[in-house]
Amino acid sequence: MQLIRRTFPIALACVSGLLALPQNVAAQDAGTPATTVTEIALPQAAQNQPSQSPATISGTVTDKSGDLVPNATVVLTDLYGTHQTVTADANGGYSFPSLKSGIAYRIAINADGFVPWTSEPIVLNPGQYYILKEEGLAIAGGETSVTVTSATPAEIAVEQVQVEEQQRIMGFIPNFYVVYDKNPVPLSSKLKFKLAFRAATDPITFIGAGALAGMNQAGDTPNYPQGSIGYAERYGAAYGDGVIDLFIGGAILPSLLHQDPRYYFQGTGTKRSRMLHAMTAPFICKGDNGKSQFNYSSLGGDLISSAISNVYYPPSNRGLSFVFTSFALETGERVVSTMVQEFVLRRLTPSAKRQDM
Repeated sequence: MQLIRRTFPIALACVSGLLALPQNVAAQDAGTPATTVTEIALPQAAQNQPSQSPATISGTVTDKSGDLVPNATVVLTDLYGTHQTVTADANGGYSFPSLKSGIAYRIAINADGFVPWTSEPIVLNPGQYYILKEEGLAIAGGETSVTVTSATPAEIAVEQVQVEEQQRIMGFIPNFYVVYDKNPVPLSSKLKFKLAFRAATDPITFIGAGALAGMNQAGDTPNYPQGSIGYAERYGAAYGDGVIDLFIGGAILPSLLHQDPRYYFQGTGTKRSRMLHAMTAPFICKGDNGKSQFNYSSLGGDLISSAISNVYYPPSNRGLSFVFTSFALETGERVVSTMVQEFVLRRLTPSAKRQDM
């Protein structure tokens, strides 16, 4: 039985005898309100044929004082005159996903009491996340000013992981492996290992391993001796189980197979659709290409870590039967953990409440 769960919170683990290190979400930088129009170099146009990899334009509407402007009307127009219109949310945020590359777009923003503003042409590269940040709208009769800056997907991913590393259930239990952001970007291999190392070395992880070792000591499992030596062996086994599973299933295999080890929180839709999403998460994951894939990383991590435990578990707790029994239990526990993530833990994670749903 693994100590560290990538999709199950540590709090629940301490109650049930499992330590969970779940998954997270993303945030955008908030810059200083602009007072002049700043134009950045537009990305080079892609080839004449648009790429199949979609791009995204998003941003946040603010006034010249930096205050959010909710419910602004944001219109995206391409060079053919086709319009897409969205309404900025309560935090002034908006997003236009699934855009083609190599096509010029303009953003027009209108809000009651403010001067309308229109961007310069924006040409997107394949798969680019282009951010218009801090549109400083002038009050009607005044000047309109906007600062336009861009961030690469790699930069956005770093910011998202930094936000995820702050996610803690009830303010102190790690909840690093849950994505609450609507527009997450793929993680580099470096970030996958960084997140795994951060989870493995968190103080609560060591405390959780100690709690699980104590419960195993009381239940006389695995078949180590009693006393301080037996407790130390159970502690090492509990922590080792979790860390091996965490790095194999949360970093090594996701890097090799280009899969995302995090749980993507749905949060909306019917209870049925959310339950289906949570129950299938251990078997279906997001690939780095944004498409759904069979979750070889998570299931492979559970199976490999169960096999490796044969090296340090007592002889009576080894063998193929033990490996596959442990693997089946891990899979069942992961299904339960994702259900708890979907319906319970967001309300107990303070930082998640500040993120857009």
